[in-house]
Amino acid sequence: MHLSTIAWITLTVPLVAAALILLVTRTSKPFAAGLAILSALITGVGGWTLFLGGAEGTFQGFNWIDFDHAFSIPFALALDPLSRTMLVVVTTIAPIVFIYSLGYMKEEEGYWRYFAGLSLFLFSMLGIVLADNLVMMFIFWELVGVSSYILIGHYFRKESAADAAKQAFLVNRIGDFGFMLGILLFWIATGTFTFGGINESSAVFIQNPILLGIACVLIFCGTVGKSAQFPLHVWLPNSMEGPTPVSSLLHAATMVAAGVYLLVRIFPILSTSPGACEVVAVTGAITALGAGILATQQDDIKGILAYSTISQLGYMVAGAGLAVSAALPMFHLFTHAFFKCLLFLTAGSVILGMHHEQNIWKMGGLKNKMPVTFLTYCCGMLALSGCFFFSGHYSKDLIMACSWEHHRTVFWLLVVAAALTPFYMTRQALVVFFGKPRSEHAKKAHESPAVMTIPLVLLAIPAVCAGYPFVEHFFFHSIGTLAEPEVPHWVEIVFGAAFFVGIAAAALIYRNVGEKDPIRIPFLEHRFYIDDLYFWIVRVIQGGIARIFSFIDRWFIDGILVRGSATVVWTLGFALRFLQVGNLQAYAFFFGAGVVGLIYLLLTVK
Repeated sequence: MHLSTIAWITLTVPLVAAALILLVTRTSKPFAAGLAILSALITGVGGWTLFLGGAEGTFQGFNWIDFDHAFSIPFALALDPLSRTMLVVVTTIAPIVFIYSLGYMKEEEGYWRYFAGLSLFLFSMLGIVLADNLVMMFIFWELVGVSSYILIGHYFRKESAADAAKQAFLVNRIGDFGFMLGILLFWIATGTFTFGGINESSAVFIQNPILLGIACVLIFCGTVGKSAQFPLHVWLPNSMEGPTPVSSLLHAATMVAAGVYLLVRIFPILSTSPGACEVVAVTGAITALGAGILATQQDDIKGILAYSTISQLGYMVAGAGLAVSAALPMFHLFTHAFFKCLLFLTAGSVILGMHHEQNIWKMGGLKNKMPVTFLTYCCGMLALSGCFFFSGHYSKDLIMACSWEHHRTVFWLLVVAAALTPFYMTRQALVVFFGKPRSEHAKKAHESPAVMTIPLVLLAIPAVCAGYPFVEHFFFHSIGTLAEPEVPHWVEIVFGAAFFVGIAAAALIYRNVGEKDPIRIPFLEHRFYIDDLYFWIVRVIQGGIARIFSFIDRWFIDGILVRGSATVVWTLGFALRFLQVGNLQAYAFFFGAGVVGLIYLLLTVK
């Protein structure tokens, strides 16, 4: 089978599965789940086949829009080292999450709807990965938004879940508006929508560096929304209202990673704009630190991981802004996908064992009751924290080392964030798995079934070794260089110290905790009051403007202009009606009076 055929099958199979689940198998749980899992496995085989086969080039499908010589927008698939590597990540993690969902969603409502949503989500993400041009990517970008709305709001009867789905959808539209403007600006400047054409048009922008910076920053708006960068990060923690496997898929290799992938896609042109790179790098560093600070005060087991994801995405965005190599942010995206997926699935295992309790202060003592979950969680925790010989250490430290060479402010922000990561992850581990059970659910907790624990074990392997040099070379040698820059010896000591200080501080504070957090900082509990600020803006400013325009519409436009003019016309008509009496003598009198009036006016006007 030709590689182009495999590429098209890989893309479309999840869409076919979603359609069949909705139209045919919605009454049968086994068939609905089976179709979704089969489609995910086929994409997995297809993704690895395309990667190992070294598929290169653009596979044309059809022209979606074609205005002769004006412009055309092809629906085509682009396969290069970057898309093939991303394809491996998505199609490896998706089947694992789908299989895990068999155990987690076994007793949940909307079983068929859930698996149809997962399949649609996978199709949408594959479209982003394989898109040949910005317009095609934007279409799938919006499909990912729709899919996430469906999945986050899966428990739509729960008000908080419905609100979270709406918030995720609306906040992303803000970033996507900037993304759309960036697409139009690139087209105006280059006359093309394809990534190859845009990246090869640097000569156009050499004469217009301001135009280049504006275009790149507008494209970056899409990343700010989709990858939850400050200040559009607020939707991601609330998206935890969806089922835990959805959270895992969103945070690991799909939706939130799409923003970073977009930056890497336009990296050749982005790296030529120092101003845009500065905005990207600083935004990423601020997000990494801010989210890390907020994670230290979260009580929800998934909420902690959500802020951790935002923080790690900040590292990737900062890595792209350093303009060192396209492989730099992709390397951390690659390692992060596996250990973050693992962490969310272990959280799901804990939640299921705790009868859907998510507050870590009602847990405790679970390491002996859930040994497989505990051991695999430790692998993910150590990888995320940057422990030596675990995958996160290699990719995260590489970004920090490059930031030392290129941007010292970004470097120090990332180092502080790196110290916070082992702190809040050790805090979570000690409160959840150690100590005494703090509730009846904790006392009765049990290990999850094999259909959930086996995926945990499978993910623990890349969580440990995905950053090893031989893996790095295998996946990234054709994307760009990942040579570690030369930094002073004390900088390397700082990296190690950040890890040990974070763990030591958490162990000191949380080694013998009770039923509540000994550290309570309202400013952090309320998430810097950013959510409250947005609510105030919507309620007071937007609502106030809406009330003003409502008043104008009701009393001026509708009351005076529409109803007022209608009343005047009706009144004049009513008055004139009395002149139409149907009497010839009266008409003659009115006519004569009119003639006399006209003669009088003619005689008196000089």
